[in-house]
Amino acid sequence: LFLNNFIKRAEQNLINPDYISKPVDTTTVRAVAKLLRISVLITALLIAMQLFGYSISGLLAFGGIGGIAIGFAAKDLLANFFGGLMIYLDRPFSVGDWIRSPDKEIEGTVEDIGWRLTRIRTFDKRPLYIPNGVFAAISVENASRMSNRRIYETIGIRYSDVSSMATIVEQVTQMLQAHDDIDVTQTLIVNFNAFSPSSIDFFIYTFTKTTDWVAYHQIKQDVLLKVADIIERVGAEIAFPTSRVHLENSAELAISTGASSKV
Repeated sequence: LFLNNFIKRAEQNLINPDYISKPVDTTTVRAVAKLLRISVLITALLIAMQLFGYSISGLLAFGGIGGIAIGFAAKDLLANFFGGLMIYLDRPFSVGDWIRSPDKEIEGTVEDIGWRLTRIRTFDKRPLYIPNGVFAAISVENASRMSNRRIYETIGIRYSDVSSMATIVEQVTQMLQAHDDIDVTQTLIVNFNAFSPSSIDFFIYTFTKTTDWVAYHQIKQDVLLKVADIIERVGAEIAFPTSRVHLENSAELAISTGASSKV
């Protein structure tokens, strides 16, 4: 009981910024605390059995044989246990991180990393429980550890505005370079890109300084509105899909339509 309380107090102090100048990562502290509690429990159990006259050596020998049988019977449980251990050691993500897997439909915020399961809160607020062994077989993206967020947009103008394309590209580039929230140390590209069926297209490829999801969308909105303003100021227009219908023998069609209406 004393050791358990000691471990609990140490766990709280190591993550408390008021107690220690550089708090230890919460996920790591919890992992070490769990290992220590298990070690204390097993040690206490063995000591108690020895005090009651049980042979520890015989028990350990039996445990070795039994461990093999248990290992086969509980391989999934052990896979999840060691999967959790690898998460604690490798730390691909921590509690509070936003993660997703391109291999499976897994995306959300990590709420808890247990020895068997990891609980993730999806964006529609549903809890998602993932066996830890799954993470050993899939790739995981950690969006919380990205350094920047990317803006990548393709914008089309009318074919009749082709003479304005160079001016638009130049002014959009200057706007992005002067934007306070755009990281100009990262890749920044604005170029005429393609002849599309209903438009001539240029693309924007740049990165924001922030990684915050809400702030990113506010910056992206501001950039797109400024692009639209530049296009309007040079006298061009944003294109939209159009279709043309060519009628052959239109004179014969008109005569036929007129004759039908008299009947």
